[in-house]
Amino acid sequence: MSEIWTHESKRRDFLKMSAAAGAASTGLLALPTQAAGAPVNFHTWSAAVDTVKSHLTAFEAKSGIKVNYSNSPWAQYRDTMVTKFVGNAPLDVMWVSDSWLPEWADAGWLAPVDGYPELMKYNADVEDFATKSMMYKGKQYGLTYYSDYMGFFYDQDKLQKAGIKRPPQTWDEVVQQSLQIKKAGLCEYPLMLSMARESWLIEFLTAMVYSNGGRFVDDSGKAVMQDRQKGAHKALQWIVDAVNKHKIVSPACVEIGELNGLKSYTSGNHAFAMLGRYRVRTLNDPKQSSIAGHVKQGLMPAGPGGSHATVGWMRFYGMTAQAAADKARAANAVKLIEWFGGKAEGQYKFQKMVFTDVGAGFSVKELFKDPDVKSSYAKYSDIAMYEQQQQLARKKDVISRWFGEWDEVNGSAWQAAIIGKSSVADALKKSAEAWNDLRH
Repeated sequence: MSEIWTHESKRRDFLKMSAAAGAASTGLLALPTQAAGAPVNFHTWSAAVDTVKSHLTAFEAKSGIKVNYSNSPWAQYRDTMVTKFVGNAPLDVMWVSDSWLPEWADAGWLAPVDGYPELMKYNADVEDFATKSMMYKGKQYGLTYYSDYMGFFYDQDKLQKAGIKRPPQTWDEVVQQSLQIKKAGLCEYPLMLSMARESWLIEFLTAMVYSNGGRFVDDSGKAVMQDRQKGAHKALQWIVDAVNKHKIVSPACVEIGELNGLKSYTSGNHAFAMLGRYRVRTLNDPKQSSIAGHVKQGLMPAGPGGSHATVGWMRFYGMTAQAAADKARAANAVKLIEWFGGKAEGQYKFQKMVFTDVGAGFSVKELFKDPDVKSSYAKYSDIAMYEQQQQLARKKDVISRWFGEWDEVNGSAWQAAIIGKSSVADALKKSAEAWNDLRH
C-alpha cells in the first residue's frame, strides 16, 4: 500500500505565513468568482487515482455536476496547495492531512463545515478521535475518508517456541517475554522500534506516551511532557531501559526508519513490533513476509497507571474559503464532499472501495460489520481486534502551527536520551521549553 494513504513521507517545518496568506485570511484579497454551473475544482494527492476517478464518474452521472479533478505527488502536495492558496487558484474541495489543519485554518484557506447539516450528521457514524482531528478552535473543517492508528504486533510462532501462552498486556510483560525469547535464542532484539528522525517518529512516541498514561501537552496547550507523573517520562525511560539495560531493542533503533523496521520485522528478526495498523496486510502476505500467517495484532501494552490507548491519524475532505464565499459553489462542493466522505446512494462506498482495493483504514463504525469488509480483512488479520484498538485511539495532542519546528527538537531530545547523551529528565525539559517558547 502506498505511504501516502497513511503518512507524510517527509514532514517539513511549517512555512512562515506570507503577507499574501495574511491578506487572504483577512479578506483583503478578492476571492475568485465562479459562474453558475461551473465545475467543482477538486485536488488530491496521487493515491488510488483510478478509484477516485471511478467514484467521480458516478457522482457526475448522479448529480449532473461536473468536476475538474487534478492531483499531485504526496511529496510535493503541501507546497503545491500552499502555492494554490496564496495565488488564489480555482479550488473548491481537496484532501487535507490533520497535521495541516491549524496552519490552513488560521490562514483563512479552509472553511468550517459546521453550517451544513447534511455533512454534520455523519459524525454520529465516525470514531470520536477522527471527528476531533477535524476540529480546530471549536469548528469542524471536513469529513473523514481515511484513518488509522499505531498498532502492536507479535509473532505467535516465536512466542510459542519460547513457551509463552499469550501476548503481553503491559510494557513490563513486553520486557519479561522479550528476555525469555532472547534467552531461547530466537532473536537478539525481540522488539522492533523505529526511532529514526522521520515523520513517523511522533506517532511511535505518542503511542508510547498515551499507553503509559501520559501526554505531551494539557488541554490548554501547555507542555506537560516534562512532568514525571502526567508527561512522557515513563515512556522515554522505558525505551532507554529497553535499549541500554535489558538490551531487547537494538541501539541502532535511532537510525531505523519505519520502512526499514517493517522490512526487518518481515524478515523474522523480531518477535514484537509497533507499526501502523495497516501494515498487517504486508506482514501476513507470503509474497512480502517470511513470517506471513504468524503475525497477530494485540492491544497496545499498558504502562503503570496507563491503558491500551494508542495514537490515531486521519485524512479528510476540506472545502476552501473560495467555495464557501459563493452559495451555489459551496452547495456543489458540499455534495461532492458528502459523496466521498459520507454516503453515496445510502452507502459508505468510497471508504469501502479504498479499504478493499488498497487496504486503507476507515473510521466509519458500521463498516466493521460489512460482510465484504470482514471477508477481506479475515485473509490477513482479526477485524474484531482492529475495531477494539481503534476505539482506544486518540488524536495527537501536539498538532499546531509550530508543530514541525518543535518536532525536530523533540525527536532529537528523545534520541539523545536513548543513546545516553542526555538524561530522560533533561531531554523532556528541553522538549517542553521548546514547545512553550514556540507557543508564545
